[in-house]
Amino acid sequence: MANKPNTRAIGNLFSFLFCAKMNHFEIREIPGKGRAMVATKSYATDEIIFEEEPFVSSQFSWNAAYGYAACDHCMRPLETVLENVRRLASDAKLEVPLLQHDPTASWVAQFTQCQRCKVRYCSEDCLMEAQKRYHRVACMGAFRADDTHPINVLNETWKKMHYPPETGTIMLIVRLMAMYQQSSKKSEFLEQLQSFQALIVNREQKIYHKMLGENFEQQMDQLYGAFCKAFAAEEFAMFTTPDAFKTLMGIMGTNSQGIATSVLAQWVTKVSDLPLPDADKTALDTVIDDLYSKVGEFAGEFLNNEGSGLYLLQSKINHSCVPNACSTFPYSNDIVVLKALAPIQEGDEICISYLDECMLERSRHSRHKVLRENYIFVCQCLKCLAQASDPDVTSDDDEDDDEMDDYEDDDDMN
Repeated sequence: MANKPNTRAIGNLFSFLFCAKMNHFEIREIPGKGRAMVATKSYATDEIIFEEEPFVSSQFSWNAAYGYAACDHCMRPLETVLENVRRLASDAKLEVPLLQHDPTASWVAQFTQCQRCKVRYCSEDCLMEAQKRYHRVACMGAFRADDTHPINVLNETWKKMHYPPETGTIMLIVRLMAMYQQSSKKSEFLEQLQSFQALIVNREQKIYHKMLGENFEQQMDQLYGAFCKAFAAEEFAMFTTPDAFKTLMGIMGTNSQGIATSVLAQWVTKVSDLPLPDADKTALDTVIDDLYSKVGEFAGEFLNNEGSGLYLLQSKINHSCVPNACSTFPYSNDIVVLKALAPIQEGDEICISYLDECMLERSRHSRHKVLRENYIFVCQCLKCLAQASDPDVTSDDDEDDDEMDDYEDDDDMN
């Protein structure tokens, strides 16, 4: 099993730039496109371009509320595979074979928690790192269970506006505030935070609509009021103006990367790679299909620990419908690993897809509809340009050409 490195990969803006140099790519401004990641060497297919730990990450609010057990710092699963499938299937008698290959087994002895608030971590390393970066001030102690505490009120306000499937959490911003309060180098922290801002200029209304729905203006006011009560201290004054809060929401809405971890998926990968006889492999495949069927009956599509993070490097990568790289999470935590999907030549832009494989195969109009609704831009990659004359139809005939026209004027189209 691949283990989580003990140190955070990106600590400040200097190390961010140093990391880019050492990893053989650079961030450039491309006319008509904005910032982009460009290779400064050639990469072979499957070659790792970089690994990065997040500037900040957090489990989704509803995901945590429904008991998906994850390390509060790195999101590593805190359940054995047996505990996981029994919870997901709501069946205390469900059995799982080959438990000697449980990926969590080697970590269970390291699990720990904050002695004050009882928040759980996968290891002492994660607890210490959280304490060093934000948890010393973020720890709520006994107030964690107090529904009237301003932080809990803020989280509940968010949850009433943003139901599953989740795409963000206000707790990411709460953690940013704790990082700021605890930081001894506040100017560097603010510089890092501002590096995420470029994509949200002139797109705020669309971003808020995406996150909060049709009544986003009223909901934004309610959320802003709860945020101001939670962070009423003078040291947070720069963040509690209406414009500053909207900027924080915009950063979360456009720059956060989804994170999903699953001990079940890890176990399936491990046992599927075992050198078993054909008959045993066929029997194992049947068991795996049966497990997924049973957990799906109760948990539906919500099988993973889910959250999001802000990544200083990964957030600089543009979308393409013909990506030459992909973001992966092979360590079952919040470390993102960027790998080449195809040969990349020196001078090529490194692009990932913001869409899943199924959506990439759909029509240009369908792809654009999802991208403009969820990522607030119009794709102008080579595939989209080549299909520019295709009919503007989607498989479900869900068209809105007038809305599309509103986006054609946006800057920084990827």
